[in-house]
Amino acid sequence: MLIICGYVNIKPSDLPRFMADMNVLAQTVRKRAGNLSYDVAVEDHLAGSVLISERWQDQDALTAHLAAPHTRAFITRWQERMTAEILKYDAFNERGLVDSK
Repeated sequence: MLIICGYVNIKPSDLPRFMADMNVLAQTVRKRAGNLSYDVAVEDHLAGSVLISERWQDQDALTAHLAAPHTRAFITRWQERMTAEILKYDAFNERGLVDSK
């Protein structure tokens, strides 16, 4: 499993439109093969900071998502108006939060 996590920063005045576009994208992404979760939340309205959290079954699923027309259109529309620090992590030992091992 792959975990994608990080922040997007957007001008606060653009935040309502960005989140509206992101919510439309999220509805499509959540239906994609290999998507385990796709969540976005405004962390700081005044700073325009948005938390991104995704889980993907594998790299093939993530690659397909990044190449999909809806994703490419979103990135093209917003890439000049956002900065991001989003990282990818490999997860090999998924378990419950309170599990001791």
